[in-house]
Amino acid sequence: MIRITGGKHRGRPIETADDDAVRPTGLRARQAVFNRLQHGLLSTGGAPLAEVRAIDLFAGSGAMGLEALSRGAEHVTFIEADAAATRRIVRTLANFGETEHAQVIGRDCLSPPQATTPCTLVFVDPPYRSGLGPRGLAAVRRAGWIASGAIVVAEVAANEPFPAPEGFALEEERAYGAARMVFLRAT
Repeated sequence: MIRITGGKHRGRPIETADDDAVRPTGLRARQAVFNRLQHGLLSTGGAPLAEVRAIDLFAGSGAMGLEALSRGAEHVTFIEADAAATRRIVRTLANFGETEHAQVIGRDCLSPPQATTPCTLVFVDPPYRSGLGPRGLAAVRRAGWIASGAIVVAEVAANEPFPAPEGFALEEERAYGAARMVFLRAT
């Protein structure tokens, strides 16, 4: 069982699959990512996540998007193709009382619907070694989901390449055990 690491829902459980089909981002990595976002990449002197609209691609358990909501994000859109995973995200959002601050789209990230409002924070967590991350990121950008200057946090295997798609610049990379977090900025 995994839990929210910070914010108003700290300690609350996130519903996950009973099998290994979904690999939620680990506790240490989530804490480190949000510390980096709140005290650096998104820091504006105020509450850094207060006005953030985020999108969680290849959402799986929804851990990253749920963590963003817990820490004050205005809205999070979750895109996940697996129907069982989307149902778990919907149930967790209801348990947290966050349904009005979220949208769950049961669809492949490579063919997203057109966005109504662009996001300033993007989480990309495809299956390791699938090569889907850069493709999913490019697809949601074409569909209007990514605001200029948005921060992208992509999780890949520690030794897996993550070539930044056109229109994104590498900010930094950090390894956490078997995972590596790649921080990009939309240019």
